[in-house]
Amino acid sequence: MRYLEGQPREKILAERPARFTAGEAREALAELLQILEESRCGGCWLERVSERFEFIPSSDDPEQADVLFTGYFQPLLDASPVATPEYRFPLYRRPPDLITAELVTATPEVAVERVTGRVEGESFLPYYSRREIEESDRLRGHEIAWVKDPVDLFFLHVQGSGVLRFADGRRLHVSYAASNGRPYRSIGRLLADAGRIPREEMSMQRLRRYLAEHPEEQRDIMAHNESYVFFRAVEDGPLGSLDFPLTPGRSIATDGRLFPKGALAFIATDVPVVDAAGELKGWRPTTRFVLNQDTGSAIRGPRRADLYFGTGETAGAAAGLMNRPGRLYFLKLKQPGRR
Repeated sequence: MRYLEGQPREKILAERPARFTAGEAREALAELLQILEESRCGGCWLERVSERFEFIPSSDDPEQADVLFTGYFQPLLDASPVATPEYRFPLYRRPPDLITAELVTATPEVAVERVTGRVEGESFLPYYSRREIEESDRLRGHEIAWVKDPVDLFFLHVQGSGVLRFADGRRLHVSYAASNGRPYRSIGRLLADAGRIPREEMSMQRLRRYLAEHPEEQRDIMAHNESYVFFRAVEDGPLGSLDFPLTPGRSIATDGRLFPKGALAFIATDVPVVDAAGELKGWRPTTRFVLNQDTGSAIRGPRRADLYFGTGETAGAAAGLMNRPGRLYFLKLKQPGRR
């Protein structure tokens, strides 16, 4: 709600799946909160919700109605404030030579695209790739901390935020600050296409197992994803792309170019049930209201959504297994009124 309260009422948040203004999104959230506060029984509030809200599918094309839901979480990593023989892999803050600019095109229609790169002489070049960063010292001096395992660091990049745990007990939340602008490329798809992991077995846990069993391949496999993330220290976390804290099970990430940021949504899918060891025990059908609070480089197109599961190993186990079809709806008041 705080994000929407900071936006001009008539600001258009998105044109899909319908035109949403900040005022409309704010009114929908306020109405739902009022219904929840005033209702005294489950059936009562559900009836009022169905009367007051329009549930707008993420696509008006029936063939595009299914959405693939994956999961993400906030990992907890042991870290050191200085490099040591054990802690050798750095997390970097945003480097000063990373430049984000707006590229305006006039044909076939006027469009503004954000591009990321660096200046060398009189040329604007793509920023360094993952391999170029990791196999050089060009970003020395911009480290936030160091971690033990390059695979843990890689998956921290994929998740976009995490908690660093130092030997003295101190914890530091780190959140996404920028990326190198290179496209995200899935290492899971790489290994599936090569026949190294059966597609039906694909999960974050299965990927980690493959990398652990083939340490000699780790560097080349991870370099396939040229996208590289830079971090910042934050007071609390994790923060979504709107710079507000995420709520486990209630925050989703979608393609920020398409859907209304901060808007109330409703999902219907299955979520994994895991035991204390992180093993899959089954799937639970789930319907719930969520907030569209985040985005990600791997979440592209109208048929993708990422559900936030929380912090730590249990959340990571569930998030790593989450890969199910479902439906996504955005909510508008049928008769919006000013408050």
